[in-house]
Amino acid sequence: MPTATMTVNGETVSREVEARTLLVDFLRDHLGLTGTHVGCDTSQCGTCVVHIDGTSVKACTMLAVQAEGRQITTIEGLASNGDLHPMQAAFKAHHGLQCGFCTPGMVMSAVDLVNRVPDPDETTIRTWLEGNICRCTGYHNIVKAIRHAAREMQG
Repeated sequence: MPTATMTVNGETVSREVEARTLLVDFLRDHLGLTGTHVGCDTSQCGTCVVHIDGTSVKACTMLAVQAEGRQITTIEGLASNGDLHPMQAAFKAHHGLQCGFCTPGMVMSAVDLVNRVPDPDETTIRTWLEGNICRCTGYHNIVKAIRHAAREMQG
């Protein structure tokens, strides 16, 4: 079996995996990082979004061995010293979640968006989130949360 070695949330990890192991399964089953969700198994819903070298990627579309040597950040890796990331705090403050199942993927996608577009307007946010499905909120509060977090992230 091949070995997958990568840095996850700042820690170098190495595990033997079957060659067909998806990155999302590696994170959940091999590392116990269950904040990255599996929603659809077809790369449609976005619940499995993580950052790979700073870019949001659906972890169900990549094999663990393809992440060899890469920097992976999951929802568990966003908080710092016990403080929520500004995007996480904004989702909480603006009620950008209901059941919470899509929230990790939404937050990870939104952080990447704001890193690329520091002051996104509503249309930009909604377009960016087209790959993330929420069946509960109607997106209104998600958009508000992202707009608020964008201001916080810019200082």
